[in-house]
Amino acid sequence: MKADMSNDPDQIRAQVAELLGQPDVTASDLDAVAARLEEAHDLLVRALESVEKG
Repeated sequence: MKADMSNDPDQIRAQVAELLGQPDVTASDLDAVAARLEEAHDLLVRALESVEKG
């Protein structure tokens, strides 16, 4: 069962760091990770769209 979502930025950073296996995640690190994840998401969406089109 998942824990309740916190609105505390420090707690969120700690949870992300734990999930990513990184000891200290700063806000700029999170921004960089978010940007890479968004790029990966866009790539996967485009790939799925191209498969659907045939």
